Amino acid sequence: MNVLTNKRTWLLALAAVATAAAVGLSRPALSADHRDAPKTKAEPAADINDVYTWVDGTNYQMVMTVFPFADANAKFSNTVQYVFHTASGPAFGNTTANEDVICTFDAAQNISCWVGTDDFVTGNANVQAGITSASGKTKVFAGLRSDPFFFNLTGFNDAVAAVDAAKPTLSNLTAGCPTIDQATSTALQGILKETASPTNPTRSSPDDFATAATLAIVVSVDKTLVTKGGNIVAVWASTNGT
Repeated sequence: MNVLTNKRTWLLALAAVATAAAVGLSRPALSADHRDAPKTKAEPAADINDVYTWVDGTNYQMVMTVFPFADANAKFSNTVQYVFHTASGPAFGNTTANEDVICTFDAAQNISCWVGTDDFVTGNANVQAGITSASGKTKVFAGLRSDPFFFNLTGFNDAVAAVDAAKPTLSNLTAGCPTIDQATSTALQGILKETASPTNPTRSSPDDFATAATLAIVVSVDKTLVTKGGNIVAVWASTNGT
């Protein structure tokens, strides 16, 4: 029985994969969250930050990052399934075949990944070269990596604080939202872009994730394993506790 599930949906207009498969171009969907899933707060190794996919020659690449603000002691959970869900078809919105890539870890952090019933790889994937299945069609890396996400969290929090502080003087509230004049809007945009902050005047970077790390599962599979229904591929990811 699943007692914890964190799902991230990424419909990659693979018009990305279709186009990529046809002419070598890809266009990823973009989104991210960190510590936003309530059920994963007790298990950060199940908290998905980002999902990335792209096509590289004859291989389809999938990356799932978990464990926001991971440190050197961070580990993948041995009670969680890490799953890339793929669906392929002949046209966008018309998928006819599904293939799940399911990865689990043991207490020693050895990974086991199943690509449906077609391929399997297991071992210590926390090495630069990763590990490769016997067929050569699946390759996996799993370990600590720099978090690629960029966000001015300090500026965002300062902007929220500025709006909260101004609430008593704001008027024209509609459904709890004030009408903000251009000068106020410009000021808030400046706060959102700030580097130095009232709480940290020596701050030198607007990116609060510049030094953040995360755990990454990187899976490369032969395209034939995930395009059985056609060259259009949709992808989403989930972490599932047992």
